[in-house]
Amino acid sequence: MSLKFTASPTGKFSGPGFTARCALGKGGVVTASQKREGDGASPVGVWPVRNVFYRPDRVEPPVTSLPLVPLKPYDGWCDASNHPLYNRPVSLPFAASHEKLWRDDHVYDVIVELGYNDDPVEAGRGSAIFLHIARPNYEPTEGCIALEKSDLLAALELMLPGTEIEISF
Repeated sequence: MSLKFTASPTGKFSGPGFTARCALGKGGVVTASQKREGDGASPVGVWPVRNVFYRPDRVEPPVTSLPLVPLKPYDGWCDASNHPLYNRPVSLPFAASHEKLWRDDHVYDVIVELGYNDDPVEAGRGSAIFLHIARPNYEPTEGCIALEKSDLLAALELMLPGTEIEISF
């Protein structure tokens, strides 16, 4: 039996014995078939948890049984729809459009990679859908799910390989 956590547009992230406040995309929630690169929307569906990336210069490795990946200053994520590495991690510098994972703010100090549009990747259907640390006042994301840092770390302690995260309407 796998664990499932649910993020809702009402700002609630919940799972077995766990509830926290969350933020979703500034473009609202849309069906996965409607999701487009850069629309700021969170894709509705059930997405497997893949890896947990963290900034080793800012946080200790999170306590979790999920695969841990320490971030490096040259880590990025390709968001160029027409590139062969679309929706994949890349090393910087990278000529095509990308997102830097080593950021000046703290929202990516801990990143949970969700298995959205990755098996197989479809060009233009959205990339880098993560569970990450919320901005002050839970400002909406670019399509990700965001939790307060302590809530994210507490959720990670509960997550096991095979855990899924549902984004609901």
